[in-house]
Amino acid sequence: MNLAYIFERFPSFTQTFCVREIEQLERMGVRTLIFSIRDTRDEGIKHFPPELIERVHFLPPREQLVSLVKSWKDERELSRAAALTLRHWGERGDKARVYEAAYVAKIMRDLGREAPTHIHSHFAGIGARACWWLRKFTGITYSFTAHANDIFCKPEDETVPFASLFDEAALVVTVSDYTANQLRERFPQAAPRVRRVYNGMDLEPFKVARAEARRDAAPGGILSVGRLIEKKGYEDLIQACALLRDQGIAFRCRIVGEGPLEAKLKSRIADLQLDSSVQLTGPLGIDEIRRLLVEETQVFALACATESDGGKDNLPTVLMEAMAASLPCVSTKLAGVPEMVVDGVTGLLCGERDPQTFAAHLATLLADPVKCEAMGRAGLRHAEQHFAREVTGKALQQSFEEVEGLWRRLTARQLRHRVPKVHGKTFDLESFIQGR
Repeated sequence: MNLAYIFERFPSFTQTFCVREIEQLERMGVRTLIFSIRDTRDEGIKHFPPELIERVHFLPPREQLVSLVKSWKDERELSRAAALTLRHWGERGDKARVYEAAYVAKIMRDLGREAPTHIHSHFAGIGARACWWLRKFTGITYSFTAHANDIFCKPEDETVPFASLFDEAALVVTVSDYTANQLRERFPQAAPRVRRVYNGMDLEPFKVARAEARRDAAPGGILSVGRLIEKKGYEDLIQACALLRDQGIAFRCRIVGEGPLEAKLKSRIADLQLDSSVQLTGPLGIDEIRRLLVEETQVFALACATESDGGKDNLPTVLMEAMAASLPCVSTKLAGVPEMVVDGVTGLLCGERDPQTFAAHLATLLADPVKCEAMGRAGLRHAEQHFAREVTGKALQQSFEEVEGLWRRLTARQLRHRVPKVHGKTFDLESFIQGR
C-alpha cells in the first residue's frame, strides 16, 4: 500500500507518537510519503532518527508556496477545480489549505504510478482540511486520526464544514473508546467508519532501563511530565503536594515541562512554601525523563482536568511511558484515561479538580511500596496488551485495509469521489464545497 501523510508539523517533539506510527507501518511493509506544512528542522529537542527528517517533503514558506501555485495555475498545471476554487475564493478564511492541497496534488500527480493511493493526517484540523481539499481536487480517499482538543473544542475554522471532514472521510481513527463512542454519536453518517486505534509506543527502552535501574532514590519520588497548561491540572497536583506535606509525608515531586503557566505555578509553589519538595525542572530530553521514571520515581502523577473551552487530555502518552517503566499512576477519570489507568489495578483514579482525593491516592501508594510494585507490573502488562507499537500498528494497518471494502459498501453518494467537470462560466464555489 502506498500511503501519504499530511501533517501540520512533522516531525515534532510534542508528537512522537506520529513518528512511532510511521516507523511501525513501514516495518510492516507500508510505503509512505510524508508532507509537512510547517518546517520543523529548527526544533531544539529531536526525538526521532536523523534520517527520517531527510525524507519529509516540507512545503515552501507561505509566500513562496502561494507564488509557486499561482505560477502553476497560469501554466495550467493545476486541476480545473483547484484553479477555479482559488479564483473564486474571495474573502473566505483558510485559503492556505487550498494552496497546500493544490501544491500536494501537483507533487503527487508528477509521481505518476508511484503516487500514493490514500492520504492520512493527524488531528481534525489543518492537515485534515488539506486532505479534504485534496479529495475535492483529485478524488483520492483520505482519513485522519482525531485526538483531543481538535474534537473537544470548537473548530478553529469552518470554511469547510466540520461535519464534512467526518462525513467524507473513508476512515476516521480515534485514540480511545471514549472518543470513538462520542464521534459516532456526533457524526452518525460517519459512524460505520470510526475505528479506535490506540497510540502505540516502543516499550523496550523503558523495560530495559527499568530492569537495569538502581531504585535507591525511588522511594517518595513523584513525577509528572507535560506542558504547563490548564488541562494538565498542575495547580491541583501542587495543592495535593501541600496536603501531603501537612500530613508529614516525605516526598519530592518533579514536574517536567514548559508552558504559559510556568510563572503562575512557580508563584503557587512559593506561596505554599513547597520550594524544597516541588520542583519545576523545565523541559528535559527523553533519555533524562526515562532515567527519572526508572530510577527516582515511586508514583507517576497526572491530574488531568477540563479547560474552560472544553479542552482536555484524551490518551496522554506520558501515562503509557510510566506504565512501560512499571510505575503505578495516579490520575483522573477523564476521557480515555481510565482505559490506560485501570482504577485499583494499574493505579488510582479520582474526579478532576479534586486535590484532596488526589493527595489521598498519592499517600496510599507512597506508604505501600509493595502495592506500587504490583500495580507497576500490572501497568506494564496492560501496556503490552494494548499500547505496544506492534499491536497498534497492526490495528491501524487493518483499518487502512478496510477502507476500500467499507467504501464499496456505502451508498452511491459516498463512493470514491469523482471530481466533477467544472466550467469557469458556471462555477459556484459554495455549491462545489457543499458537493452539490
